[in-house]
Amino acid sequence: MLTEKIDPQSLELKDQVVSINRVTKVVKGGKNLSFSALVVVGDSQGHVGYGMGKAREVSSAIKKGVEAAKKNLVKVPITEKGATIPHTVTGTFGSGCVLLKPASEGTGVIAGGPVRAVITAAGIQNILTKSLGSTTAHNVVKATIDALLRLKQPERVARLRGKTVDEIMDRGEKAKPAPALPTPPAVPAA
Repeated sequence: MLTEKIDPQSLELKDQVVSINRVTKVVKGGKNLSFSALVVVGDSQGHVGYGMGKAREVSSAIKKGVEAAKKNLVKVPITEKGATIPHTVTGTFGSGCVLLKPASEGTGVIAGGPVRAVITAAGIQNILTKSLGSTTAHNVVKATIDALLRLKQPERVARLRGKTVDEIMDRGEKAKPAPALPTPPAVPAA
């Protein structure tokens, strides 16, 4: 999927640390301790990215993660009404799978730790999510970003189908149930 490069300097990005992990490397002289940090950045206006940093100190690992996340920024389509996503979508990465469903105004963000970090960084305010499969923070974050990349803007889908946005979104007209057939009069038993 081709996405245009987003300039991080033009955005006011806030970073959020998703997980910090202490990792060791066994060498001849003993063990080398270092820290890996998974960081999500976003501007709450539809731009979000993730990155991983690894260093001997936690602060350095976070700083590297933020720099990596700024290089991985993506644009997410958010609806004007309700600040939610346009349609239901599922994203996968490895054995991690994340289901994202649009929600009505006032629902809030119903999501677990890693998914919540990505969703709030993107600026989505009303959404229902379910994390399926792997619970590893790295896989869940990448699956969430994958799901957000699979979202389609209603205007683009309408243009491809040659219809209006109202026809695509079924605004206003709900499918009316078929009228009930009149029951035939009861025939008295002879």
